[in-house]
Amino acid sequence: MNNFLAYLEQTVRLYAMDIVLAIVIVILGRWVAKAVVKLVERIMTKREIDPMLGRFAGSLVFALLMAVVIIAALGQLGIETTSLVAIVGAAGLAIGLALQGSLANLAAGVMLIVFRPFKAGEYVEAGGVSGTVNTISIFHTTLITPDNKRVILPNAQITSDSITNYTAEDRRRIDMVFGIGYGDDIKRAKEVIDAVLSEDERILKDPAPTVGIMELGSSSVDFVVRPWVRTSDYWSVFFSLNEQMKLRFDAEGISIPFPQRDVHLYQHTG
Repeated sequence: MNNFLAYLEQTVRLYAMDIVLAIVIVILGRWVAKAVVKLVERIMTKREIDPMLGRFAGSLVFALLMAVVIIAALGQLGIETTSLVAIVGAAGLAIGLALQGSLANLAAGVMLIVFRPFKAGEYVEAGGVSGTVNTISIFHTTLITPDNKRVILPNAQITSDSITNYTAEDRRRIDMVFGIGYGDDIKRAKEVIDAVLSEDERILKDPAPTVGIMELGSSSVDFVVRPWVRTSDYWSVFFSLNEQMKLRFDAEGISIPFPQRDVHLYQHTG
């Protein structure tokens, strides 16, 4: 027992300075890591980057710096760190290969948060799904569909395809087509369409609506009608115009023909 205590005392005296220096390295390294994290978060906040991304970047920087600090402390204690670094690198590679799908979603989430192709509350079509953006996280994005279904999309699926943001701009154009019969007065029909558009105060004057004959179809003369509205009024104006055009065409005696085909029968005597 006495021999053991003497050996322990001798060991402590021999490595006391190294142990103290290793503890100092850990304490100072942790303090420096926290200071760097605060600096990173402050810079990202000043540049108006999403707070969630700022916290994630801060955590990542802190973990990397602490890994360097721990390796330095172990080296101060005389522990061979070369093999340890190799083991950690190999483990990181194996984990990266196993989680490559998650890492792809992570990278896509960072891109969505940094470049902001859409934000919460906007109506988009992304990843083959249309809906209102509910939340954007590091790994996935949640959309609420018009029929109130919650759809969770991996971020990699969103960034790998085109993104259509329907509400990013404050104005939208409504594209509509109204057909009249070949026997109807084209000029009068155009006057009726212009009148319906001018009576709706939700339709913008600038840019002015476009009204013109798009096609002489097989069964109808087709007018293209393209008014501009505020994005928030898009669907209400769309539904209202369809109703008002039908009512005004009926009142003016303008027909809206349906597709038809003339069939001629020829009878041959034997």
